[in-house]
Amino acid sequence: MGNDLNHAPHAGRDLVIGLDAGGTRTRAVLAAADDGRVLGESTCGPGNAMTVPVPQLTDHLTEALARVVPESARARVVAVTGGFAGATAASEDDPGTGRARAALTEALRRLAVPTVRIGVCSDIEAAFAAAPGTPSEGLALVAGTGAVAMRITGRHATTTVDGDGWLLGDEGSGFWIGRSAVRAALRMADGRGRPTVLAGWVGRALNLPVDVLPKSAIPSYDRAGAVPPSGTASHPTGVPGWERARREDFRRRLLPAVMADPPIRLARFAPLVAEAAAEKDAVAGTILSEAADHLLETVRALEPRPGERIVATGGLLGPDGPLTTPLAERLHAHGLSLDWVADGCPGAVALARLAHLS
Repeated sequence: MGNDLNHAPHAGRDLVIGLDAGGTRTRAVLAAADDGRVLGESTCGPGNAMTVPVPQLTDHLTEALARVVPESARARVVAVTGGFAGATAASEDDPGTGRARAALTEALRRLAVPTVRIGVCSDIEAAFAAAPGTPSEGLALVAGTGAVAMRITGRHATTTVDGDGWLLGDEGSGFWIGRSAVRAALRMADGRGRPTVLAGWVGRALNLPVDVLPKSAIPSYDRAGAVPPSGTASHPTGVPGWERARREDFRRRLLPAVMADPPIRLARFAPLVAEAAAEKDAVAGTILSEAADHLLETVRALEPRPGERIVATGGLLGPDGPLTTPLAERLHAHGLSLDWVADGCPGAVALARLAHLS
């Protein structure tokens, strides 16, 4: 998006910047301080305050800010708020918060942006503030690659449930769903699990040789005829053309293909589960149902009050998210509903405007 700073009535107006700095990218939005109108946007590299080294984080922030604010307009910036993965507004002593503030302060110094209002919060706190009305109290739920819920009080996160990473938690997340898909494939191959199209689909995604896959994964074959989408076959030996020797070869090749990537990459199989569930694969449907149960459990651990606002973000809960409907149904039974936001940039802009006006 281009900048819109040189056209009346925008020329000469005070400006604010909101940042949404996550694990894969950093987004910057330039807006008018008085009414919040967006005047420019930019995107650059990752901004997780705990995993990106401070020098690299500083470079990413500098790049994002330089792209979104023309040099001639930098003196008009009055406030900047960044929502960072790995940071929190609740404590300046938090290591991630300190790293984020140091990187942001240095990036602004490099660009000669003379702002005196620099705010740092978590990307989740920013996402919560992105909901209509810029709420200050309620619950936030993130379900994307990871999964975490927070209680927000006075715009600060005061209680956290899960968000414990792929090794210890993130239950119901994209990682959890993707790992479940691979586990289902392995269980089908070794005889412990029900037939599922996920075995073949995961194998194809990992570029395994066609001759080790169930025929359901071969494009020229009627996959529904080979692996019943309903998952009703009692044992994988009942899958035509996928005898024990081929299943052993499948396992032998699948494991090193998975282990070659960082564990978090398992999240890339989550869309396969959603697609398989849409085609009535019972195993995939069960995985999504269990994921929704986990997210419900995460929210309930925050002891929500009936009618309390839950602001949600992350691809699993968006307008086309595979968990949106099942989770909404579960929450409705408890008198709760979801407000979805795309990301934290509007919230970061709103918080920067509030800081300027306070």
